[in-house]
Amino acid sequence: MLYRTMEAVERGPRAELFARLRSASERQAGLWEDRLRTAGVTVPVFHPGLRVRLVAWLIRRLGPRHMLPVLAAMKVRGLSVYRSTTDSGVSSEHVDTTPLPPEESWHHANRGGGTLRAAVFGVNDGLVSNASLIVGVSGAGSDPHTVVIAGLSGLLAGSLSMATGEYISVRTQRELLEHQIGLERHELATMPDEEVDELTMIYEAKGLSPEAAHALASHLIADPERGLDTLAREELGLDPHSLVSPLGAALASFASFAAGATIPLLPFLLPTPFSPFAGTIVAMEIGLLIVGGLMSLFTGRGVAWSAIRMAMLGSAAAGATFLIGRLLGVAVAG
Repeated sequence: MLYRTMEAVERGPRAELFARLRSASERQAGLWEDRLRTAGVTVPVFHPGLRVRLVAWLIRRLGPRHMLPVLAAMKVRGLSVYRSTTDSGVSSEHVDTTPLPPEESWHHANRGGGTLRAAVFGVNDGLVSNASLIVGVSGAGSDPHTVVIAGLSGLLAGSLSMATGEYISVRTQRELLEHQIGLERHELATMPDEEVDELTMIYEAKGLSPEAAHALASHLIADPERGLDTLAREELGLDPHSLVSPLGAALASFASFAAGATIPLLPFLLPTPFSPFAGTIVAMEIGLLIVGGLMSLFTGRGVAWSAIRMAMLGSAAAGATFLIGRLLGVAVAG
């Protein structure tokens, strides 16, 4: 199912690759079915599991590039086509250079496919930290008004802290990449022959013959943009397309943390059939189960186990802060 989805959303050589991989997996499945029938075992009807269907849906919505860690955990083959066009020293004629469709052009900003994972972990951080804060303040015997103020303060403080840290981190990384790429651009413009020689040596080290290495290096350097891209990858180990917007990263970090932090606060803001404190516990547990289940996409572990483990860890953190809040409340009252 995943290969079929990849085949449907991709174009050109990539679509052909996943079509071949789909056919190969179907042939392998057919061989196993024949063996089972030969052994007298009834072959069950295959139905994609919940995780497979969810991943397929996300591929159609986000595109394969943002799903690479998930696809790797699902043991999908052929993901090397999303690496640099010269990472393996293969001639560019054998690499797909088809332009990305419009709906996927923004995926270039993050080839590592970490956006979805960062969002899930951001929601988890906000959920656990603010739920623990709300439960701790409630345990100290505070009135609901005070709990709401504490929860909103925790939401804003945590979101702003995450956003600020992300902005500084990405801004610093971007400045470093821009500086190094700028130096490489200057060397390419002033000493192209030397750059050809350096790239030739790299390809020779990767196993190409001297003649083939020099021909490939000359071909790439002849195009300034492709040459700069190749030099940045091969000499510096950098991806020129990974220059993520610091502001975009900060906003995404703020939004994901705030989304998670809002979950345990909602019972104090909206009418519920439970008391606000009980509602927070219910909302926290549901949120932890959902986030834990989503984390299984990146680990390849079972959805149920991941969900239960996350619920246990988050509950332990909230329980600890509740006890501390109760002890502090008793101490202050005394």
